[in-house]
Amino acid sequence: MFRQDCSHHLLTTILPFWENLTDWERGGWFGYVNHDLSVERGAHKGCILNSRILWTFSTAARVTGDKSLLRYARHAFAFLPHFEDTERGGVYWSVTADGEPLDKTKHTYCQAFAIYGLAAYMRAIGESDPDYAPARDKAMALFRLIETKCSDAGGYGEAYEPDFTPVGNEKLSDNPKLMERHETASRTMNTLLHVLEGYAELYRAMPDEAVRRAGEVCLERFLNVMYNPGKRRLEVFYDRNYRSLLDMQSFGHDIEASWLIWDAAETLLPESNRAPYLHMCLTLAEAVRERAFTDHGLENEVVEGKVDHTRVWWVQAETVLGFLNAYELTGASTWLRQAEAQFAYIRRAFVDPRPNSEWFWSLSESGVPTDKPIVEEWKCPYHNSRMCLRVMEHLT
Repeated sequence: MFRQDCSHHLLTTILPFWENLTDWERGGWFGYVNHDLSVERGAHKGCILNSRILWTFSTAARVTGDKSLLRYARHAFAFLPHFEDTERGGVYWSVTADGEPLDKTKHTYCQAFAIYGLAAYMRAIGESDPDYAPARDKAMALFRLIETKCSDAGGYGEAYEPDFTPVGNEKLSDNPKLMERHETASRTMNTLLHVLEGYAELYRAMPDEAVRRAGEVCLERFLNVMYNPGKRRLEVFYDRNYRSLLDMQSFGHDIEASWLIWDAAETLLPESNRAPYLHMCLTLAEAVRERAFTDHGLENEVVEGKVDHTRVWWVQAETVLGFLNAYELTGASTWLRQAEAQFAYIRRAFVDPRPNSEWFWSLSESGVPTDKPIVEEWKCPYHNSRMCLRVMEHLT
C-alpha cells in the first residue's frame, strides 16, 4: 500500500498542481502562489525552481513510463536558456516573468541544480531524442564551469558576480544567528551536497570519468571535513578554511544527506570503498531519528542548543527517504514502519485539503499551517515528488 499510496499522491495531487501552473504564453512556470492560492502571474522566475521542475517531470516520465509528462519536461528545458549567460557561461539566479535576466548572481548551488535537471532529462528522453545532445552539452559545460570558476584549492565557493568575482553568500547563509553577527558562510554543506547530487545524476545519465572523480572528491570532503563524528552530524556553515561558524544541526539536511551521500557512493565508488560512507550515513539517520523524530513529524533544526520545532515541508519529505534508505541498508523493519508513519503524517497534516493546492510550506509547533506561500523560488515539487518516485522505484 505504501508504494501505491505514494504513486496515487504523485499522480493525483503533486503533478496536476504543477501542470496547472505552466506559463504557456511566456515560458516556464508561474513563480509565486500566495497562501490564499492566488497566482502572481507577474512574479519573477527562479532558476532553481525551473531546474527542479525539469527534474521532477523528467523523472516522473521515466519512472512511471507516462511519456505524456515529457511535455512539461520539454517546456522546462525550453525555458532554461533564459537563465543562461551565453558569453561567460553559467546560469543566473532569476529572470523576470517575461524571461529577462533579473538577479544575475551565479551561485554554485544554482549551477548544480541545472545539472541535476538536465541529467534527469537526458535519462528520460534517451540518446536518440533531438534534445539529448543539447542537454548533454549544457550539463557538461556547467560541470566544467563549477570545477574551474566556482572552486579553489580548498573546495567550492558559493556566490559570484556574472564575471565570477566572488560576492557575499547571503542567499545560503540566511540563518538568523549568522545574520545577527553580520557573517556569511564562504562554504556550506548545503551547496556541496547538491553539487554531489548533480554530479551523481550526471554520471548515471552519461558515465564520464572526470564527473566520477569530481564526485568522489565531494564524497571525501563530506567524510573527512564536514562530518563531525563526535556530534554525529554534519556541520552546516563554514569560513573559507572550513571552520564551523555555528553550533547547529540541521535535521532536514542531515536526513537528506544520509541517503543522498549513500546514493552517490553507490553510483560513483567501487563497493570496496563504500564502508565508511555506510557507517556515516547510518549514523546520521540514527542521530536524527533519536533527536528529532516524533509522531508528528521531524523537528527543523537546533541552533546553540535551542530547538526550532517548526515543521517544514521538505524536511518531512526527506525524512521518508532517509528512513527508507536506512531500512534498505539494515533490513530493520522499524525504519520502514517509521517511513510509512511519516508519510501518513504528511498526508494528514501537510497536504492542503483545498482544491487545486499542494503542500503547505510549514506548520507551527502546534501544527497549524503558516501563511507562507504555496509556491515561491524555493517551494517546489522536487522534494515531495522525489519522495514518491523513490518509494515507487525502491519498493515493489
